[in-house]
Amino acid sequence: MLNTHHYWALPDGISEALPDEAEALEQLRRSLLDLYATWGYRLVMPPLVEFMESLRTGHGTHLDVQTFKLTDQLSGRMMGVRADMTPQIARIDAHKLQTDHPNRLCYMGSVLRTRSIHDGSRSPLQVGAELFGHAGLDSDFEVISLLLETLAHCQVPQPLLDIGHVGIFRTLAREAGMSEQQETDFYDMLVRKSLPEIDAWLAQAKLPTEVSACLQQLPRLNGSVEVLDQATTLFANAHPEVREALAYLRTLTERITTHFPQCNIHVDLAELSGYDYHTGIVYGIYTPGMGREVARGGRYDGIGEAFGRTRPATGFSTDLRTLATFGLQQTAKPAAIFAPAAQDAALEQLIRELRGQQQRVIRALEGQVHDPAALGCTQQITQHDGQWRIVAI
Repeated sequence: MLNTHHYWALPDGISEALPDEAEALEQLRRSLLDLYATWGYRLVMPPLVEFMESLRTGHGTHLDVQTFKLTDQLSGRMMGVRADMTPQIARIDAHKLQTDHPNRLCYMGSVLRTRSIHDGSRSPLQVGAELFGHAGLDSDFEVISLLLETLAHCQVPQPLLDIGHVGIFRTLAREAGMSEQQETDFYDMLVRKSLPEIDAWLAQAKLPTEVSACLQQLPRLNGSVEVLDQATTLFANAHPEVREALAYLRTLTERITTHFPQCNIHVDLAELSGYDYHTGIVYGIYTPGMGREVARGGRYDGIGEAFGRTRPATGFSTDLRTLATFGLQQTAKPAAIFAPAAQDAALEQLIRELRGQQQRVIRALEGQVHDPAALGCTQQITQHDGQWRIVAI
């Protein structure tokens, strides 16, 4: 016997939105775009598929394995369904817009991934904002501020900003003279915060003493912003780039605390998400009761180089469905008006006028056995003395 389950079941990690959810998501999408517009961020709509060379640019191999691939029957080249829209936005900034001034872009659209991240959806509705053309602290602060405003707009409770700086480990690895394989191995231990492995590895690696001491402390330096005081003392003799990164984090976190006192900040100097493409600060947003991050962002200067134009860049991304779970209520839809199936010029004119006033009018279908109330109608159009009138049901 044929199992009809095969016809309607969706793949793991793939979801759809039925009318109530779809309307709520669309309402949230529009309100966020309106918010971003007030900050000067303009909407772009990149294509669902591109050649793989564009999609993987600047993001290393991690994005390559997340991308569904197919062969273009017209060119014979390999294409991919986007797994992340950030490279596409960088391509647009570098190749299509080519402005000299700072460029603010935002985007919303579906992405598709070969596997879920932290047990989330494989096809999230990605929302993000990117600022190109400015390398200073002001742009990082602006993007984080916009992210925090996004969370406030969506009523995300008690946001916690987990922030680090990839430049610290990258500089220490370079000063230690690590090979590519050594850097990869140590990175793996560092993100897992496997202290016994790290201590044993450093004991036999025979790295310069001061650099080795700094690397040993790196996974232990996480907590409140006071961690930066401790790190500044411990790394007092470290390479100037390490001290500059610590000073940058201090200034940035102080500014965030001043403007967003409700935001808790957790500093983690072993936070290395997106290490293969981020170049500066990296951060994630967490909230109580959710086992995975709500949003993620950071600085990724130089991503446009492959597109012929190197530009500093900073941005964040999140998922519209995730944001919609935090109690944002859909505004009440206006009650519908039920209209008969009769063919009459005056009736047609009345229906047009009502719909022009944004009223919901549901038309009866000939032969339909209908219950107007079941369709959400609280009024109906009836004819009295040759006149069409709206009356309560």
